[in-house]
Amino acid sequence: MKALTVGQVAKRAGVGVETIRFYERQGLLAEPQRRASGYRQYDEEAIAVLRFIRRAKELGFTLIEIKGLLALRLDGEATRSDVRTQAAAKVGGIEARIRDLQRMRDALSGLIAACHGDGAATGCPILEALNGEHPVEVPTGPN
Repeated sequence: MKALTVGQVAKRAGVGVETIRFYERQGLLAEPQRRASGYRQYDEEAIAVLRFIRRAKELGFTLIEIKGLLALRLDGEATRSDVRTQAAAKVGGIEARIRDLQRMRDALSGLIAACHGDGAATGCPILEALNGEHPVEVPTGPN
């Protein structure tokens, strides 16, 4: 096993050195052994874990969720069903966020349509709605 420095690991994993230290503090990445000089020495597995974390973040997983996925990855008793359940739960959360964003878009679009964009800002339906003077129509129902 060739020992790697934190800088080498960071470069190969495509993350910053401070990111590695942060993940160590969060318990996502095991703290490496230290040389007699006190320098940390990493192995190839650290790079694999960091890439795993980066890809999971790109898919929208939170650090807490990633910690759970990493635990499944190392658990010899974990099943594909366990992993699939985590991924399906994430999709459900994403779909709920999409619905929320669509409702916000529709409400804001309604306010934009109500504001003709000419004249003084006083009396602007958007500002009045934000002030609570007029209710914001947030559509409900399937989107």
